[in-house]
Amino acid sequence: MKLRTVTLTILLLGAVLSCKKDDDKDVVEVEVRDRAEVYEENIAELEAYLDTHFYNYEEFDFENPYSEANDNFQIVIDTIAGENSDKIPLIDRSELKLKLVNSDSDTDEIEYKLYYLELRKGLGDSIHPTDRAHIQYKGMLIDNTVFDSAITPVGLSMSTIGSDYGVVKGFKEGTIEFRTSVGNSENGDGTVTYHNHGIGALFIPSGLGYFSTTQTKIPAYSNLIFLIHTPGVTFLDHDGDLVPSYMEDLNGNGDIYDDDTDGDEIPDALDIDDDGDGVLTPYEDIDGDGDPTNDIGKNGIPKYLDAEETESNE
Repeated sequence: MKLRTVTLTILLLGAVLSCKKDDDKDVVEVEVRDRAEVYEENIAELEAYLDTHFYNYEEFDFENPYSEANDNFQIVIDTIAGENSDKIPLIDRSELKLKLVNSDSDTDEIEYKLYYLELRKGLGDSIHPTDRAHIQYKGMLIDNTVFDSAITPVGLSMSTIGSDYGVVKGFKEGTIEFRTSVGNSENGDGTVTYHNHGIGALFIPSGLGYFSTTQTKIPAYSNLIFLIHTPGVTFLDHDGDLVPSYMEDLNGNGDIYDDDTDGDEIPDALDIDDDGDGVLTPYEDIDGDGDPTNDIGKNGIPKYLDAEETESNE
């Protein structure tokens, strides 16, 4: 069961009971429970897990977090018991961060706790909610059942614009807190080592995951854990107007559907004539450098967003 396949269906249809995978073989419909009640159970389970588990922090070089030795570091989570009784629980580690996140559902008013472990943020490019992140990951349940993984980087869209695949909200919100690598080197055996990328883990309540949809190896209402490396990103241009979609989030709130410069009810990220002046955005690249955002008018507004700057004064 692939993360990118399942989440496209979930996010596009919105109603989890109607979600179907292509072959419908691993989708089981269950009774939809009250979201607030489920979240109360989920967060109690997650926080208990964080309080009773640790990761192999003693193997990570915190004095030199961006050393080559850390490039291949793999997070391993284990129970605090027996010979591990003296380990510091995840909940008490300074690397564990908390982010409050709302779901994409209009009927869900819960502010969810999203915990993520940030060993390295990364030194490369930022990952925006409109980008395709190239990620190495392992997806697990609380009981350590592995339901999906990618050893080599897989491109996963952080949005659901157009025909692009999307991911569950919790995965996106955690991933965009990291940055990419600054380069890579071949190891001579067909493998590649990425340098200075983000390394972390995400702890996701079901309301930001698959909620009431049951999939192969993932029961309904399951909390999700992802161990991630973030080596790369592709800046997507969903309308092909030469302006990366993340730059069309003009108000910077992470929602590209509420930015509409010309008021034609088409979001700028899907509008090939952003300012509605009749000149398609790619043709407002008057210096021919392939970037229409560099062409600034007299009033300091990029030409592709300035309807008053017509062809007559180009």
